[in-house]
Amino acid sequence: MAVSNVADATTSKYDHGEAMCPYRLVLEHLTSRWGVLVLIELRERSYRFSELRRAIGLVSEKMLTQTLQTLERDGLVHRDAKPVIPPRVDYSLTDLGREAAEQVRGLALWTEERMAEVQKAREVYDARKSGSEQG
Repeated sequence: MAVSNVADATTSKYDHGEAMCPYRLVLEHLTSRWGVLVLIELRERSYRFSELRRAIGLVSEKMLTQTLQTLERDGLVHRDAKPVIPPRVDYSLTDLGREAAEQVRGLALWTEERMAEVQKAREVYDARKSGSEQG
């Protein structure tokens, strides 16, 4: 299904075909490599930055910071900075973020359940491409 078919064009106030459409930008934030993992991880509980980084794995400090700031700006993540020494910052999902996380989690679960089929399709594709390059 094309993104433009998600909402009836007559009822949507956004032009889904526009590259800078706010709808598309939020969708990019939600489905980005790190956005998906942050949302899924924060579903269960709040995390301190370092805990979240360890839980996600392989994300740089810079990318996690940028992802959290983007999701916070979109109203999906809440940043709670406590005035203690050393400073303590906790991240959690807002109500909107919890709703988005459930949607993203559904996609992640579908991907996990269908991975064998995806892998088979890749193998068929690669074999076909390899065969056409040799001939």
